[in-house]
Amino acid sequence: MRLDGIPLWDGTEYRGPVDLSWEPDRITEVTATAQLHTDLCVLPGLVDTHVHLVGYAGPGDPPDFATWPLVTTRDEQVLHGAAHAQRAMRHGVTTLRDLAGDEAQVALRRAFDAGVLPGPRLQVHGVVGMTAGHNDLFVPPAFPGRKPTADGPDECRKLVRTWARAGMDGIKITTSGGVLSIGDKNAWRNYTRDEIRAVVDEAHALGMLVASHAHSEDGIRVAVEEGVDSIEHGTLMSRDLAEALAVRGTPVAPTLLINEAIAAGRVPVTPEAMAKAAELVATRDVLLAQAAALGVRFVLGTDANGHHVRFGDQLAEVVHMTRILGMDAESALRAATSDAADSIGMPVGRIAPGLGADLIVLRGRPWERIEDLATENIVAVVSRGRLVAGNLP
Repeated sequence: MRLDGIPLWDGTEYRGPVDLSWEPDRITEVTATAQLHTDLCVLPGLVDTHVHLVGYAGPGDPPDFATWPLVTTRDEQVLHGAAHAQRAMRHGVTTLRDLAGDEAQVALRRAFDAGVLPGPRLQVHGVVGMTAGHNDLFVPPAFPGRKPTADGPDECRKLVRTWARAGMDGIKITTSGGVLSIGDKNAWRNYTRDEIRAVVDEAHALGMLVASHAHSEDGIRVAVEEGVDSIEHGTLMSRDLAEALAVRGTPVAPTLLINEAIAAGRVPVTPEAMAKAAELVATRDVLLAQAAALGVRFVLGTDANGHHVRFGDQLAEVVHMTRILGMDAESALRAATSDAADSIGMPVGRIAPGLGADLIVLRGRPWERIEDLATENIVAVVSRGRLVAGNLP
């Protein structure tokens, strides 16, 4: 399969018109040539480093976010997860990292990798969270079927090992409260320093990256000091923390659209969640813009779950990063392709010989005008070397 004379933005910069060819899932040629397509371009598939695949994926108004997982069998939930992954892929998001996975998402990853179902590249992180922590409180206190928790350094190490045995790619730890969890506060401490240190040490010993959910300044600080590999949200990032993150090059996924949607009540949420999100958003923009100016490494991470942020909204998130963080168009594109891929250790996010063939053919020039990065401008999507949406010119 090939594209001739098409302008290329390769994941780092604009390369001019090229002849581009690939065999299933391997780019074989990228050669400069005369331009044939004046209104089209090709760029790498996007990489979303923070999603939650398992959620309602059907038509119409979604059911209640908190109770749907409690009244829906896990077998059925997996099918919704597959639908979300495929929707993302058709909208140009060809690599996803699920940050609250279990054996269900691992099964999806294996099915996609084996070609049993068409699907994007997928990483899965298992959550290590405390009793009454952010992850635990998605389930109402009186409900008996709960997600695994770990309390104390030894239990934390054991849960990391359990997730490694299950085939996880990495670990997510919670170091602050959250927005959608029921009954907690953003500022609540999640885990002691000794517990966090145990999680990071055990995960790294088993070759797994650690992502930290952290909204509060204290939650971000302890995660950074104990050596996590990425910060998820990072909402109340102080100047000194931004400087430390910039020096370390630690990636931060800012999850902008979801918190705004919850705070404004644009999606069905509880008054409690609205209030928590509004408190964060009130001070977030100034802090995150300051962090970007100080050199913090922001990458695409949406927290998409199909309910509050849809799969396919990733393109809008990239555009929004330029508005909130002050990034220029090319920096935002790198944050959603090559840098996002590097931050999770995936050899994608670039168009170059020998790499996987994940491509978006698009109308416009998004490296000059970021608003051209829109779902309505997608002409074709290639994932793992196969056409999965639209038609190649």
